[in-house]
Amino acid sequence: MTADAPLHAQRDRADSFGSVAAAYDRYRPRYPDAVVDEIAALAAGGPVLDVGAGTGLLAEPLLRRGVDVLAVEPDPEMAEIARAKGIVVEEATAETWEPAGRRFSLVTFANSWHWVDVDVVLPILRDVLVDGGHLVLLWHATAPTGPSKDRIDAAYADSGMQGVVGPSATPSITDQLTSAGWEVTDHTFTGESLQRADDWLDTAFTYSNHIVLDAGAAQRLRSRLADAIGPDGITVTAFTYWIEAHPA
Repeated sequence: MTADAPLHAQRDRADSFGSVAAAYDRYRPRYPDAVVDEIAALAAGGPVLDVGAGTGLLAEPLLRRGVDVLAVEPDPEMAEIARAKGIVVEEATAETWEPAGRRFSLVTFANSWHWVDVDVVLPILRDVLVDGGHLVLLWHATAPTGPSKDRIDAAYADSGMQGVVGPSATPSITDQLTSAGWEVTDHTFTGESLQRADDWLDTAFTYSNHIVLDAGAAQRLRSRLADAIGPDGITVTAFTYWIEAHPA
């Protein structure tokens, strides 16, 4: 499958996360409490379906807020970590999961919407949402914004790949949902922090375009990035962007 194919069709990347499941759970940034509070409120006390739940980075804080969550996750290694947190997980993709008549007040996709076939999944979502229910598509990423950003960009360019960036495809997703008859509201939350080079690099290598590199290429890229960042760490901006939608 070529790199020009839709992400959901790039199965080497979509199916790569199990190989780094523990690192993914340890290093991926958490969603801000204020964002999780708003998403939990949308459930209005009803059940939530978290699709592409990974290791439970959204499902777990929702559970802590007393929300009834069912997670759907295709990767067994990711699902195992989520279950260890007390999350109920059914192993399936968004396209193959069987609702079995169940309906939900809220359906969430946290950093997972770009892995689904939208034409297949949107009709399923209309069926499983209760009247007045909500769909939330959520992304959270940290991108370098400090003095070493240009050197980091150059290191990625030399390796022929795109780096870790904040949400970039969301405007087209908003248009996609609107065209399909959904009413959409966009939200953005940002924050800035200083990170150690190793912490940022460990996070970067839980992204699929890094995971699928062969060992030699991954080692060379990490070395270049470490040199680009230097000993003083890196300033990063955390982007949390979520789309709240419901059928018109």
